[in-house]
Amino acid sequence: MQKDSTAKTILVAAVLCVICSILVAAAAVGLKPLQEANKKLDIQKNILQAAGLVDAKASKAQIIEAYKSIKAEVIELDSGNVMEDMKPEAFDQRKARKNPSMSEVIPADQDLGGIKTRSKYSTVYKVMESGSVKMLILPINGKGLWSTLYGFIALSPDLQTIKGLGFYEHGETPGLGGEVDNPAWKAQWSGKSAFSDDLEPMIQVIKGSVNPSDPQKQYKVDGLSGATITSNGVTGLVRYWLGADGFGPYLKKFQEQ
Repeated sequence: MQKDSTAKTILVAAVLCVICSILVAAAAVGLKPLQEANKKLDIQKNILQAAGLVDAKASKAQIIEAYKSIKAEVIELDSGNVMEDMKPEAFDQRKARKNPSMSEVIPADQDLGGIKTRSKYSTVYKVMESGSVKMLILPINGKGLWSTLYGFIALSPDLQTIKGLGFYEHGETPGLGGEVDNPAWKAQWSGKSAFSDDLEPMIQVIKGSVNPSDPQKQYKVDGLSGATITSNGVTGLVRYWLGADGFGPYLKKFQEQ
């Protein structure tokens, strides 16, 4: 009798496990489209925030409306050419970076961002107004102290002025390197000069505060207190992506248009 009771208990437990597994799997499948939609909306929000087109409190409707001004294109980084046959909505740069046929190893002496490999392609975002480019927004990423930082930098149409910068994903220390999220620190980037006259990246995060009398102050942003490695990492990743090994070829063609 006891054996029968034990067998029934095991059978009921097994059936419940199977039912629960089915329910969890069904919920995961059912929620995936919503999760993907939320992820897409969050990326769009961060693109718009980098350009100063929405703030952190923007509603879904405001994000969708503001994003109508964005024209996305996929480019080949080495040539700077727009890849007309690659649709931005179907291209995932982070997945491409892990695909040997769509990525390449970065030589150590060129790897200012500390990322080791990069996709051969990237999406770029143009803010359009009456048929003209009002701003250019570029995705950037690179190593901080504890993590890879992912974000966007917005440039004026003449490429000389930074319009904004923001990171949407990182694992830096709160209160230290995590201050890359501080609105006051991010606000310093707006109005700074990105390049020298020959399109050489000049912007940098320095140690300490920028001296108002420094003749090079337009190229400098205050350092993050107690986070020298993160500060240096931000300098490196921004200079990498704005440089000849990043978006340089595309920016040169954009400038000549």
